Amino acid sequence: MSSANKRVTRLDSNYVREYDAYVERQNKRKKRLYRRLTLFAIVAVSVFAYLITFHLNQRELYKEKVSEYEQLNEELDKLEVKEKNLQQEIDLLNDTDYILQIARKDYFLSKDGEIIFNVPDDESSY
Repeated sequence: MSSANKRVTRLDSNYVREYDAYVERQNKRKKRLYRRLTLFAIVAVSVFAYLITFHLNQRELYKEKVSEYEQLNEELDKLEVKEKNLQQEIDLLNDTDYILQIARKDYFLSKDGEIIFNVPDDESSY
């Protein structure tokens, strides 16, 4: 027998047509299933990628905010020290003895009968 003689004739019966229709429906179901799974995978990967990018952006923003917070805290500490110094100066300026001392030192004012001698602070200039 040759390969040309091995042909099988297909029966044209109701059962064969129903079976062919069944196989075709199964193949279509498989195609639809694969399409749905592919679409779901694409959506899942897209959502996952978006969440990862969002998370990384939030981490970067958090680092920037922490850095800014630390910088502002340092500035606040400096301003609090400056405020404390200024408050001390205000308290001193309310004291008349301190004002008289400044007037004598900076403006060479004296009481009646006082003589003011200007002595350099640095003795190494001799």
